Amino acid sequence: MSEPTEDFGGIDREMWAELEARARHVRPNAYVPYSDFAVGAAVLTASGEIYTGCNVENATFGATVCAERTAIGCAVAGGDTELRALCVITEVSPPAAPCGICRQVIAEFCDDLPIMMVHPSGERRFSTLSELLPLRFSGRDFIDDRS
Repeated sequence: MSEPTEDFGGIDREMWAELEARARHVRPNAYVPYSDFAVGAAVLTASGEIYTGCNVENATFGATVCAERTAIGCAVAGGDTELRALCVITEVSPPAAPCGICRQVIAEFCDDLPIMMVHPSGERRFSTLSELLPLRFSGRDFIDDRS
């Protein structure tokens, strides 16, 4: 994980700043009565649209939806399924990475993705889906080439 000097993953600093601003804006809307762990996320799609999401907890915990999956679901609902970048903002230091389920959902829509993780103080970490989820399961694993 590295701090970019000019851009990261083909995304320039201005776009990363916009993604961060959108994730910061939506984070206070998180519904977190159990963990008090509010997360905001913003995803950039190939069409240039930015979709946001926050986490929504549930008393059963299994029904909880993460901010990253909410943002991706909004993108899909908007007709955008080609992801270009993701920003996640959490209140922990160092900034938290997407959970395993979110990583798998991201992998459904792209082979790799630049990801910026942010703390509200401005602390940042950068990584990629490939670094966070090597050897991921994908639709390619359904191809039967045993013939």
